[in-house]
Amino acid sequence: MKINNVWIIDDDKILTYVLKRMLASINVFENIEIFQNGKEAFNQLTKALTERELLPDIILLDLNMPVMDGWQFLDEFERLDLNKKITLYIVSSSIDTQDHEKAANYTVVSDFLVKPIGKKQIEQLVTDYTA
Repeated sequence: MKINNVWIIDDDKILTYVLKRMLASINVFENIEIFQNGKEAFNQLTKALTERELLPDIILLDLNMPVMDGWQFLDEFERLDLNKKITLYIVSSSIDTQDHEKAANYTVVSDFLVKPIGKKQIEQLVTDYTA
């Protein structure tokens, strides 16, 4: 099974480079887009609302970013009237239990993955998505 659109929302250029290569190596993802902050991604998301096939299937969201951080993105994301299920994972280096607890309060968050994430975690993400 192919997964059409995966969005990585993270300002860490090295992480996004490695993560994109890892995702591409699994050969399941058709399109992998990278956004440097939540605002860029949210702007693209609102544009894509009119064309369902442009919406992401999976979002990998960092919490600490400039302009619009992950929490702000989540707040705006939850307000959207989406006509498609989007699986959203927080991908953060935070080990703060308060962040994990706060993330659990968002119904749109599927899981909290602690950086660095490896190929096995990506493969599990695919398995969970396709199940």
